[in-house]
Amino acid sequence: MTTLRAFSLRLRAPETGAGASPLLFARGLRAIGDGYLAVLLPVYLLALGLDTLQIGVIATATLLGSALSTIAIGVWGHRWSSRGLLQAAGLLMAATGVGFAGCTSFWPLLGVAFIGTLNPSAGDVSVFLPLEHARLAGVARGEARTALFARYSTIGALCAALGALAAGLPDWLVQHAQAARLDALRGMFLAYAAIGLVVWAIYRATPADRPVADEAMRAAPLTASRRIVVRLAALFSVDAFAGGLIINALMSLWLLQRFGLSLAQAGAFFFWTGLLSAASQFAAPRVARRFGLLNTMVFTHIPSSVCLIVAALVPSLPAALALLLVRSALSQMDVPTRSAYVMSVVTPPERAAAASFTAVPRSLAASLSPSIAGALLAAGWLALPLVACGVLKIAYDLTLWHACRNEPLNDP
Repeated sequence: MTTLRAFSLRLRAPETGAGASPLLFARGLRAIGDGYLAVLLPVYLLALGLDTLQIGVIATATLLGSALSTIAIGVWGHRWSSRGLLQAAGLLMAATGVGFAGCTSFWPLLGVAFIGTLNPSAGDVSVFLPLEHARLAGVARGEARTALFARYSTIGALCAALGALAAGLPDWLVQHAQAARLDALRGMFLAYAAIGLVVWAIYRATPADRPVADEAMRAAPLTASRRIVVRLAALFSVDAFAGGLIINALMSLWLLQRFGLSLAQAGAFFFWTGLLSAASQFAAPRVARRFGLLNTMVFTHIPSSVCLIVAALVPSLPAALALLLVRSALSQMDVPTRSAYVMSVVTPPERAAAASFTAVPRSLAASLSPSIAGALLAAGWLALPLVACGVLKIAYDLTLWHACRNEPLNDP
């Protein structure tokens, strides 16, 4: 934990001040839990006796619940302290881990998935996201803000990669500690709950929200920026729906079903994809300075989608893994630039609301597609979710560039 704190401090931009450090540290801790649970979730649910379709439905519930809580933050969150809301989210994370470890049948698990913070995808789709984004946007400006969002997402990707590597721990415990496999899997959910308590403690130790003297800078619902936020939310919904077809939990299931990878091998694969994603996100600010935020978002995304389509169709495991690794080196470069772009095209008081309403598609639209992908996998159409994802993402990228290429930035 001390190492992670030192790493987050080293990545902090000098221009941002100390306010970013707890956000970066908490993001890294949460990503560790998200990283291993995205790989373990389908294995755990299969061990409980659930089928592939039910796994897809539970993944849908996690994303739908996150979307609704994110909408609530956008509509009503400005009425409460962001520090208090972040503490509540940490406690909810702890309760989610305990709930999954304690429930054994479909309907209780579905309820916990809907209410809780579980994240079966590669990115962050939880209620933490808009609250942390709004705080990050308040401690940096211009290019420094883009760099800070890159550090935030890079730490998340690196820690998620380490978490994915930890997905092999249950099998190790079975082999070397004579633990029952189901008990070992449950232990990982309890570890997720412990991470939630640490995140709660981090935000409890942060200073209370400072009063804002300038009324024009107070957090507010969407007004002047409503048009661009609605446009971006509509476009992001297409990208999110496509991404929901191949969230990490389903990609893990795809690798297990098509190529017979072991749990440890799948974890190692997600470790390397996480490292490549982190490297691309860390490089994103430099690329954005040269080519612009929007161009970086679009023209790194399209080649990654082509790699995904081809990976779905190639017959050999080495070729598929190579293409997926290339995709990982490109597909997440739009994450920090997208966040910085949203914060740059809205007025400062609207940032928390804009972060919520543009983050909603990352879970609301995506919440529909895991069930569809689960049904396709159950029917034997193993390549179709990946191909559909790639085609939809390419359409999204081209439409986004055409619709927003002339949009002015409010805070360069």
